[in-house]
Amino acid sequence: MKIDWNNKNVRFEGTMMEVLKMEIIETDEPTLEMRMPVDNFNTQTIGVLHGGATIALAETVSGLASNLMCKEGERCFGIQVSASHISSAYKGETVRAVATAQHLGKTTHVWNVDVFSMTDDRLISTVKVTNFVKKQKQ
Repeated sequence: MKIDWNNKNVRFEGTMMEVLKMEIIETDEPTLEMRMPVDNFNTQTIGVLHGGATIALAETVSGLASNLMCKEGERCFGIQVSASHISSAYKGETVRAVATAQHLGKTTHVWNVDVFSMTDDRLISTVKVTNFVKKQKQ
């Protein structure tokens, strides 16, 4: 998915995206991808990527994708997240989240987000995210 960097929904400063060092990866596909390094700021005490940080990455990439698809006067907010952690990512690796739309309705968007290690492309987690499309008050 190509990003319009002037879109008011694409902002990084002062967000969790900045704190967790998430970055958008643009693609020619109808997906949105982001990457995040694994380091002290997002690991468990044993040096593996924290499941909560993985879920934050998945909700961020799917939320951003939904908001980029919103019509004028709409915003999307996450209402449900379900994650299955398959493997571990370790300090020093980078993970890549690929958000693929499963449903883009008038009131909800459903995304499947697969998180992979960029070291060897193994699946770390698979996450289902549902976003609510809300009309903004005038």
